Amino acid sequence: MDALERLWAEQKAAIIAVIVAIVALASTLIVVPETKQAVIVRLGEPQRVINRFRPNADFGQTGAGLSWRIPFFETVVWVDKRVMDVDMERQQVTSADQRRLEVDAYARFRVIDPVKMYETAGTVDRVSEQLQPILNSVLRQELGKRTFASLLTAERGQAMANIRKGLDTEAREYGAQVIDVRIKRADLPDGAPLESAFTRMATARQQEAATIRAQGQKNAQIIRAQAEADASRTYADSFGKDPQFYDFYRAMQSYDTTFAQKGSSTSIVLSPDNEYLRQFRGK
Repeated sequence: MDALERLWAEQKAAIIAVIVAIVALASTLIVVPETKQAVIVRLGEPQRVINRFRPNADFGQTGAGLSWRIPFFETVVWVDKRVMDVDMERQQVTSADQRRLEVDAYARFRVIDPVKMYETAGTVDRVSEQLQPILNSVLRQELGKRTFASLLTAERGQAMANIRKGLDTEAREYGAQVIDVRIKRADLPDGAPLESAFTRMATARQQEAATIRAQGQKNAQIIRAQAEADASRTYADSFGKDPQFYDFYRAMQSYDTTFAQKGSSTSIVLSPDNEYLRQFRGK
């Protein structure tokens, strides 16, 4: 202890200087992870961005890692580089055919201009808060132009594209980019409107099934008639080329129908010289 006390008494100033230097060095260096953008702010003014988002940048080549700042004069504002979600509260929307819909939707966005984000919103959470009412408004306007039935068809994709485009235009004002907008659910409110919709949908499906069935029967009749016509044409062509063979073939078909009836107890009596049996006699 005497040695330590003597060292402290003799080297007090040097030890304090080393500690201050270590603290200053530690506060100068910062470690920027791959998932964050670091905005260096000097006395309230953004100076530079470390690990800025760049499309298609390879992992490890984005600028993340060890960097520096001026202690006490510069602060670091962290901005997430990852894709984030904005959830819209479930709300009622009136479609073009005056149908009330219960809609759940969400948007996905990322910050592409952290300086602009810092100057306009301050934090990523504030950006999310600003985008939520805008998403509600854009969604309400777009769905109000379309019928409920259109949301069940491919037209829904075009509606989502329009909503994403409108929301992205507003998000750019906050340094963000909207990547996607999706409707999780679009349902009718519980009660009479929902039951009425189910009834109409069931009736429409039954009518569609009846139409398909009638069309199938019509096509079957056309195919059957065409096949019978082709068969008759083939028989006629054969008769014209070899009348004797055609007469023999038709006689064999008649014999098969008349004499080959299974389970029949009917007796047929014919004279040997009957004209019907001429093919049996080789004539």
